[in-house]
Amino acid sequence: MINIKNLEVSVWDESILKWVSLKFELGKNYCILGKNWSGKSTLSSVLMWHPSYEITTWEITLDWEDLIEMEPNERSAAGIFLSFQNIPEIKWVKLSEYLRTIFNIAEKGRNPDFKDISPFLFKRYIKKYLEELHIDEVFLERDLNVWFSGGEKRKIEILQMKLIWPKYIILDEIDSWLDLDAFKTVATMLRSLSSPENSIIIITHYFTILEYIDVDSVYVMKDGEVVKQGGKELAAEVQEKGFEKILN
Repeated sequence: MINIKNLEVSVWDESILKWVSLKFELGKNYCILGKNWSGKSTLSSVLMWHPSYEITTWEITLDWEDLIEMEPNERSAAGIFLSFQNIPEIKWVKLSEYLRTIFNIAEKGRNPDFKDISPFLFKRYIKKYLEELHIDEVFLERDLNVWFSGGEKRKIEILQMKLIWPKYIILDEIDSWLDLDAFKTVATMLRSLSSPENSIIIITHYFTILEYIDVDSVYVMKDGEVVKQGGKELAAEVQEKGFEKILN
């Protein structure tokens, strides 16, 4: 479980998050709603340790361990995966080697005696996931996300999730840069990831993704604060009435 108590975050002495308290449990899915600049993406960045943010007051634990003391790679190894709103392109890093590296790290985290899988065996291992996600093998030889379309980048993120099987999957505006058909494809694939062994945390100001992934709890943010919380019916109410009527 990720347990956040009284989180307060600032940038250049300006308060961004104010006394945020949330819990994310395995086997349950969550949605964090809010208009632009409400603090949703800041929260996701803090969970993965973004150096631009100053955490002034906090208590964040991951399975009862102090999350604040963990480096980003340690948080990832502990099971947190952040799907970026804007997915970076990285030249000179071959996709196949990147995927093999994170797979080996994840497996060693689960089993310290695991031996790194060779490039040859990894390409055989990953083939089933490529077929499942309809990703051509030629992508493995390309630089990481370079000249990939929005839909292709999202598919590669889902491929990463399937390879390392994180416990806490944070989706920050995953509908960004996707056309309607690509969104439907990606949303359907994400739905297949939901299981009792993980938790999907959806951060959005739209609602279409909720037609694909069932959520147990909904939080609404405004000006860096959690101002409402409830079940999935709260998302339906916000969708019907709009943020202004719900928050005022």
